[in-house]
Amino acid sequence: MGLSLGRLWQMLYGPKEVNVIMLGLDAAGKTTILYKLKIGEIVSTVPTIGFNVENVHYGNINFCVWDVGGQEKLRGLWRHYYKGGNALIFVLDSADHDRLPQAKEALLSILQEEELREAPVLVFGNKK
Repeated sequence: MGLSLGRLWQMLYGPKEVNVIMLGLDAAGKTTILYKLKIGEIVSTVPTIGFNVENVHYGNINFCVWDVGGQEKLRGLWRHYYKGGNALIFVLDSADHDRLPQAKEALLSILQEEELREAPVLVFGNKK
């Protein structure tokens, strides 16, 4: 019984791990947002080819954030990151009006995926 209560206590009050998938079209600012969350400042970045993974701690929660490249040729690989994702952040460049329909289409496609059916979604409008 002590072990069961100990596990319950750990589940309720212990550190929690949340796997977050950060997606969006290329040049939306995903990597910049990731490092702003991680180190608290804006850093110079280059286009992400593949992915970046960083742990961001907030209180007793460790967010393992997967920042996946958004170039058109990489979007077909996004589905490989869905499994194990507890939450989704979709970043869009709100100043790039020409690409908003493309971003909408990408987001709607992601939302159809079974692996992310239960995941909470944050749509992050970035830039001015």
